[in-house]
Amino acid sequence: MTDLPRPATRPADPRFSSGPCKKHPGFDLANLRDAPLGRSHRAAVGKARLGDAIDRTRALLGVPEGYRIGIVPASDTGAYEMAMWTMLGARPVTMLAWESFGSGWVTDAVKQLDLDARVDTAPYGALPDLAAVDFATDVCFTWNGTTSGVAVPDGDWIASDREGLTLCDATSAAFAMPLPWDKLDVTTFSWQKVLGGEGAHGVLILSPRAVERLESYVPPRPLPKIFRLTKGGKLIEGIFRGETINTPSMLCVEDYLGALAWAEGHGLDGLIARSRASAQAIWDFCEGRDWIANLAEDPATRSTTSVCLRFAGSLPDGFAKRVAKRLESEGVALDVGAYRDAPEGLRIWCGATVEPGDVAALMPWVEWAYRTELAAAEAA
Repeated sequence: MTDLPRPATRPADPRFSSGPCKKHPGFDLANLRDAPLGRSHRAAVGKARLGDAIDRTRALLGVPEGYRIGIVPASDTGAYEMAMWTMLGARPVTMLAWESFGSGWVTDAVKQLDLDARVDTAPYGALPDLAAVDFATDVCFTWNGTTSGVAVPDGDWIASDREGLTLCDATSAAFAMPLPWDKLDVTTFSWQKVLGGEGAHGVLILSPRAVERLESYVPPRPLPKIFRLTKGGKLIEGIFRGETINTPSMLCVEDYLGALAWAEGHGLDGLIARSRASAQAIWDFCEGRDWIANLAEDPATRSTTSVCLRFAGSLPDGFAKRVAKRLESEGVALDVGAYRDAPEGLRIWCGATVEPGDVAALMPWVEWAYRTELAAAEAA
């Protein structure tokens, strides 16, 4: 096997995992020492921390007044399933899916909730026909396909005069892509993605239209306690003031507040710009190279956070996994293999906590690992 020279520059931080994601620059465990550990989350200090997290999330994301923001159990998955179980069934629903997480919501709608559902899917790398969506129905979709690297380009395809609700899983888009709040009725995310927070907590954002649905519709199914957002036909407002349904980790909340403080220093536009700069470094590298390409077929739909790449040509099975393993063994990239259900390739996280310079430094290593593994395969 040819001994190819290693690139001279290495990423300062090799963490490019798509979740949980890299901690924000300047993170230090010592900064969590003021977390109210051993105190009730219902005590004044606990509620104050949770309320602060909600208020600062609203300010940073530009969520309009009148929209409710709640911290809920079980990460983005819990938040999205709360919305599905409590709101869907009032009218037909359109399920849009083009990657594994969207496909999971389809399974929930069709097999678990037995809804009157139209399912529009697209293969990895593409989007369904958004122009054909019927907004007389409720519409469920992911803003950014974390496992496919394909995102909706904007919210222009969503009808302003829609009759149904839009339920948007924005977990790998929030804080990194512009979200048009007037087009979104339910928005969910996990702070473990773009802000690099810890797992297990989700964020649920409801428009006034979503609140109206909750207060006017009683779903024909049992709801576990952690899904219940209403009592006596009225929204449980405390959930959206920091009075959580179940016990949160105050350590994780303190960590999120630290991430918000870092993010506030950049502002939303700055966070978006950081993600775009990292993604652009990958796109520029792939341009003009015929052996590597973005999985997203249309450049307008390329994700700026979970950038998914494929290798061209006929390659041995498991080739991309070997490339990812070699990058890890060199200590230049951790957890960059494609998602288990996705086409074979690489997935490089470019959320705001990742330094664009580290992404730029990584790409020559990707080529080195590719050519090293290709030489090994040809020699075998």
